[in-house]
Amino acid sequence: MLDGQGEASYGRSGCHNAGGKCKNYLITLKIVKVSGGTINNIALVNSKGFHMNFLMSNDILVQDLNIIAPNKSPNTDGIHISQSTKINIMSSTIGVGDDCISIGPGSNNIFISKITCGPGHGISVGSLGKYPNEKDVSGVHVQNCTLIGTDNGVRVKSWPGSPPSKANNLTFEGIIMTNVKNPIIIDQEYYLGRGCETNKPSQVKISDVLFKNIRGTAITKFEVTLVCSSSMACENVVLANIDLKYILPDGPTTSTCTSVKGISHNLAHKAPHIMNSP
Repeated sequence: MLDGQGEASYGRSGCHNAGGKCKNYLITLKIVKVSGGTINNIALVNSKGFHMNFLMSNDILVQDLNIIAPNKSPNTDGIHISQSTKINIMSSTIGVGDDCISIGPGSNNIFISKITCGPGHGISVGSLGKYPNEKDVSGVHVQNCTLIGTDNGVRVKSWPGSPPSKANNLTFEGIIMTNVKNPIIIDQEYYLGRGCETNKPSQVKISDVLFKNIRGTAITKFEVTLVCSSSMACENVVLANIDLKYILPDGPTTSTCTSVKGISHNLAHKAPHIMNSP
């Protein structure tokens, strides 16, 4: 077991209200410029920052991990991937105070399967567009995962006012959710109004995104929230076979879509304006 002994740092204030400009706390396990390998059967607990970080690495299998931190521990992502290719993460349990898994700029051909996530902020592509000269993201496949009590479900997020980049060929399928907030999200106004103040839209071009076979229960009314850039619509976004039940008594559930071009079919609750949105 790798114990990050992060408890003393969890009381830090201001991180989530400073436009994301958090101090970079220590990462428990950082894998840099590694080509080929397997990581399995380890536990990481109470990291000060990210629990595990892949940077400029490729062809790595990660499986049978147990990653744990309190749900109020800031910026303690379970696994963060950036500038890496062919990272396969499977059959692991992650419960932290931020994203269970986050996929950052320059990530390609990432496969995530059989993850149990919760507590945490779900499984995310992003955030993207925070820094200049970020590389594109392509070929992310998240399948057969379970999310329990998370603040978000499956998500793509980019900063407003970002420099140009692309995120495409993103698939989220076979997802089971239990009492999840904000189950399905594309958010291209990430952090807007929470320390990031700009009237410029995101320049991250999002396309070819599939949300398929997602079911379970939600504790917020919006089962689908697609807020894309006003300067470049998300294209070829597909919602298929979505059945999420809002469990609180003040229903019914609803959805919102802005600047999205795509199709939807077999939704338990119709997502408005996903077809031919401006």
